[in-house]
Amino acid sequence: MHPDIHLALHHARAAELRAEARAPRPVRARQSRHLRTRLGWTLVEVGLRLATRTPGPATAH
Repeated sequence: MHPDIHLALHHARAAELRAEARAPRPVRARQSRHLRTRLGWTLVEVGLRLATRTPGPATAH
C-alpha cells in the first residue's frame, strides 16, 4: 500500500474514533458499566476474604 494512502486511512479512522469518543453514551451503557464496576469490586472483596482466611482445622474425608 502506498504510504500516502495508509496515512489517509489512518487519519480517517482516527477522526471516526474521536467522534465516537465525544458522542454521549446511551443510558443502558452507563448502567452496564455501573453493574460491571460493582461486580468487579465484589469479586475483589471475595478474593481478599479468601486470601486472608485463617486456615481451620483439617477435616478427615
